[in-house]
Amino acid sequence: MRREELRTPCYVIQEEKLKENLQILKDLRERTGCRILLAQKAFSMYSVYPLIGEYLDGTTASGLYEARLGYEEMGRENHIFSPAYREEEMEEVLKYCGHVVFNSPAQLKKYRERAKQAGRSIGLRVNPERSTQEGHAIYDPCAPFSRLGTTAEQFRRELTDEEIRSLDGIHFHTLCEQNADALAETLEAVEEKFGDYLYHMKWVNFGGGHHITRKDYDRALLEKCIRHVKETYDVEVYLEPGEAVALDAGILLTQVLEIVENGMKIAILDTSAACHMPDVLEMPYRPPLKDAGEPEKGEAEGAPARGTADRPYVYRLAGPTCLAGDVIGDYTFRQQLQPGDRLEFQDMAIYTMVKNNTFNGMKLPDIILERENGDCQAIRKFGYEDFRCRL
Repeated sequence: MRREELRTPCYVIQEEKLKENLQILKDLRERTGCRILLAQKAFSMYSVYPLIGEYLDGTTASGLYEARLGYEEMGRENHIFSPAYREEEMEEVLKYCGHVVFNSPAQLKKYRERAKQAGRSIGLRVNPERSTQEGHAIYDPCAPFSRLGTTAEQFRRELTDEEIRSLDGIHFHTLCEQNADALAETLEAVEEKFGDYLYHMKWVNFGGGHHITRKDYDRALLEKCIRHVKETYDVEVYLEPGEAVALDAGILLTQVLEIVENGMKIAILDTSAACHMPDVLEMPYRPPLKDAGEPEKGEAEGAPARGTADRPYVYRLAGPTCLAGDVIGDYTFRQQLQPGDRLEFQDMAIYTMVKNNTFNGMKLPDIILERENGDCQAIRKFGYEDFRCRL
């Protein structure tokens, strides 16, 4: 089956681009000696875990189900972090995960003996209190009143020397889709506030949010940061990229259902910003669309967007749900859209399959793997029972 034969909507994961990303990460591992884990919260398409396992060291989880998935489907190194663990799940967590990272002194005190008795490596997530993000506090673990990580003041006040000595590692995660300069700034704060403790650790985990496979990413600076920590503190360094593994490695294929008009032309698609896409509505975020452009602003405030010289036709693309704000964005086209036209949203492998929902009874997009030769393999097809079984 080829792409043009697929039913819509569907996620099409491109094997060739996935391998390109994985090779970049593998090369980084080999040059620096760091260890790299797939952050499953961004991409959990386990049918490609055997492939990913050929390039990376393992997986990291945010909860029990992800931990089990990584353990069963990749079977390599498996880490977990949760802001708070459930008492009744800890036995299973310790079964599946070799590294267990705690969020607070209270969680460390509660579970460290059990984790140590199970032979697990334990760590504590710290909050260096150095924000490197602007404009979206929802993604900033260092924002004021953050629940994520232990501050230096809490670390010193609430942990005994024995509890500190029981730690095998320090974990921090402060970035979101950022370059290596943000990591360098974060490391400066980590060393300033926790540097004395790093000499006694076996590993330091840099967390995720590193857009390593992006074309403009400063991999030389990243390597410098890794080597500095490894050589200064004699520790193993871990990275937990999620987006970088599958960045630009998937599309969301959709089709136009109808064109309506109310001050401008609006194309209603068989996909939804609210149900099928990354944080289009939360950020907000405008997903890239193949063969489409960005319109110019209207002539007056409140006026519709205008087309450009090479793409004169402007359409607002929206979903079919009852949510009035289920709008993907305004785009320009060279030709007028017609019902039945197929569109390809780019960079739709990450934070899609792991977050989508069936609001309004929306059909979940099928999951397709496009092989390097262009053949498409249906990994999972969804229907009514997938909606019904959750209710």
